[in-house]
Formats: sequence, C-alpha cells, structure tokens
Amino acid sequence: MSQKILVVEDEVDVRELVVLHLKRLGHAVTAVGSVEEARGAMAAARFDLAIVDWMLPGASGVDFIRETRRSRDRGELAILMLTAMSEPKDIVEGLDAGADDYLSKPFDAGVLVARVRALSRRISGTQDTAAPSMEVVKLGQLHLYPETYEVKCCGEPISLTPSEFKLLIALSKSQGRVLTRDSLISQIQGEGVSVVGRTVDTHVFGLRKKLGDCADVIETVRGVGYRVKPDLEA
Repeated sequence: MSQKILVVEDEVDVRELVVLHLKRLGHAVTAVGSVEEARGAMAAARFDLAIVDWMLPGASGVDFIRETRRSRDRGELAILMLTAMSEPKDIVEGLDAGADDYLSKPFDAGVLVARVRALSRRISGTQDTAAPSMEVVKLGQLHLYPETYEVKCCGEPISLTPSEFKLLIALSKSQGRVLTRDSLISQIQGEGVSVVGRTVDTHVFGLRKKLGDCADVIETVRGVGYRVKPDLEA
C-alpha cells in the first residue's frame, strides 16, 4: 500500500538514496534537510510515516519527534529514526522520545526497505494482530478505538504514539493475563529491533502518565511484566 512519507535528512547523498528506495516501493515522498523545513512540510500536508535523522541543522531530530508527539493531530504518524547515533543509550532515548523504530547508519538498503514495509503494514492495519476486531474496547472509563487509534478517558481524548497505543491494545486484548516485557517488545517495536526490557518500563511509565485518571487500569506484576486489571466493568 502506498504511503505518504516525509524524509528529514541533511546529508544529500543519504537523503537521495532513501528517497530512491522509497519511490521504488511506490510511496509518495517529500524530502527536506532540516526540522524547520519538516515543520513547513507537515503544516502543508499529512504524512503516514516520517524517517528522521538525529543530527540536523538547528533543532535535532529527537526534538522534532518530541514536538510531533505532543501534537494531538499527529499522534498516528509512524516514525523511523535513521541516524549514526548507535549507542544503546541513544537508541533508548530515540524510542522514548516517540520513535517507533530505530536504524543506525551505515545501513543496509534492504533492512531500510524491510523496516519501512513493517511500519507501512502497521499503518494499513493488514497485520495488526494486536488489535481486536471489535469497534470499541471498553476498560472501565477508558475506551479504545482500534480502527482510528483513538483513546478516551472519561470521555476526554488522549493523544498516544503508535507504540503506546499498540502497548495498550496488546494489554487490553490479554486482559487479566500478564504479558512479559519480551512479549510486549515484539508487539511494540516490530521486526529486527533490539531493545532492552527496561525500555518497556519507560513506555508504560509514559503511557500511565498520559492516561491520567485511567492509569490504574494497568497493573505491574513485579519481576514478570504488566497486565490490564481483570475485573474492569465495560
């Protein structure tokens, strides 16, 4: 399925290479070299996926991701970080900022294409095994809308990143059962991403903070993982 993709990369050679491979997949691509240009592009059009470098002139790619995730109407944008920052702490910071996937430079073009395909499948929902087929998932006062990636607590909308939404959906689908960190990692990060288990803890912490009055639907099972409370009334 064709997607509208924004590439934010200041190295011309890398940018042109990424654009070439994306267009070969049939995607519509807009390429820019800075966060300032990216803001302008996003103000003019809606994108399905963004591929973002870390080290950019002016504001950094991580700053751009955080800014984007704070915007309620951009919460469904899938984000892949493509950067030379490859230390484990960098990967954790990028994912915690709101990136859905992380690929280090130098990169293999085949791996890039595979990551984009995986994110595209998540966007289109063709392989969304975590999302229930029901229209609304009700967990007490917390309501989830899998088809539109919407979440409401006591009727008030909550803006989540795709990773946070998938985490919440995975937990709700297994309501009452404990999901280990490894199980959640496989459902949140997708193909080929190696992250430590404690990254899930950070995702859960951020998710609970956003859920506010509905945060107590998620329980921590010490030493094992997380679950949604089994006795919530619909």
